[in-house]
Amino acid sequence: MAKVTFNEDRCKGCGLCVEACPKKIVVIDRDRINRKGHNPATVREMDKCIGCAFCATMCPDCVITVEK
Repeated sequence: MAKVTFNEDRCKGCGLCVEACPKKIVVIDRDRINRKGHNPATVREMDKCIGCAFCATMCPDCVITVEK
């Protein structure tokens, strides 16, 4: 199973990772705000992640790490 982690304090919530995810499990967390005042991205259903790393490839700030 793949594991996706976000450096949430650096995430600006741009949503590019959300659009890139083929399983549609990456979402912007509207319930939290990071140190920069943005809603960070997160994975809601980690067990559905296929480890494609499209989210990490699309992230302009390199805040996403995908491990298989």
